Amino acid sequence: MSEASSSLDIAIVGGGINGIMTAWYLADAGHRVQIFERNGMMEATSSASTKLLHGGLRYLENGDFRLIREGLRERSWWMAQAPHLARPIQLILPIHGWTRRPAWMFRLGLGLYGLLAGNRTLGPSRWHERRDILRLQPDLDPGDLRGGFTFWDGQMDDRALGLWATEQIRIKGVKIHEHRMVERVDQTGGLTVHGQRQRFDRVINVAGPWAKALLEASGIASSHHLDLVRGSHLILNRPCSAGILAEVPGERRIAFVLPWKGMTLVGTTEERQTLGDPICVAPNEISYLLAYHNRLMSRSAAPVDIVHSFAGLRPLLFSSNDPTRASREYAIERQGRLITVLGGKWTTSRALGERVAQLAIRND
Repeated sequence: MSEASSSLDIAIVGGGINGIMTAWYLADAGHRVQIFERNGMMEATSSASTKLLHGGLRYLENGDFRLIREGLRERSWWMAQAPHLARPIQLILPIHGWTRRPAWMFRLGLGLYGLLAGNRTLGPSRWHERRDILRLQPDLDPGDLRGGFTFWDGQMDDRALGLWATEQIRIKGVKIHEHRMVERVDQTGGLTVHGQRQRFDRVINVAGPWAKALLEASGIASSHHLDLVRGSHLILNRPCSAGILAEVPGERRIAFVLPWKGMTLVGTTEERQTLGDPICVAPNEISYLLAYHNRLMSRSAAPVDIVHSFAGLRPLLFSSNDPTRASREYAIERQGRLITVLGGKWTTSRALGERVAQLAIRND
């Protein structure tokens, strides 16, 4: 029996959502899979998202149509598999006098977003006059509000959903080693933990922001450059009657004000940093997010209203000097028995896992 058709021993480095979903497909194919996670499962980037399952409406300007279509397909899969943790959410896209993009551009983008979703659409987008937008979200500041659009996307509890997927792969027979930091990998199927080398038929490096650093520590070159971008969020102790996606005043970038467990989530920022810097919300980000919220909403928030804040470090493939315009695409590199994943986004983790699994079992 050839290696490609026999059961393989496979090690996955990284217990985030991409590692989990890669393990899912490999276990389903009958392979013996172990995950090595430096901390706990779903404790880093994968649990610090904006809590949305989406294709990425804002990615249309970058022309990332393949990624958007994939994201919209995967959004439907997650909501079908775990409706207790992933559900549709209606979002408002308000148009103000200060909004930089014209209303027709948003209309065109939302129409294209719906076309890319096809029969997986969660509902049509619509234009609403000013008074109707204020009925949907009475806390919006009415000053300079011209009207707005509504459209549908998905919202999730990212950590709980990832831990649900973790339980599914445990049932499938995947062995999980938490608090086991992999120090080195090699192209012959080896990985080193606590100074001890273990050998596998395949090693899959899907360590998120730490994937490129692991290659460097192992003396292995990569053809891609990672752009590490911190995204910070605030949780405010106040209810939010409807979600909002809106331009940041004075900028073209988009941020969110969302309902979250009876409170309000505000995010996100995009700040470059290194692995050596602490992954936490900086004071300037708190000021930035509060200013964004207070420009949109009639009832201002202050630091005293913040009940929680969190930040995640996103590993983006470097594609632009402006991280706002950086692609959320991913790259997969294979070097001998070693496979490395660079980039990726939460919503498309299942599709990424399937591609990596297919590459891992090929005998070439």
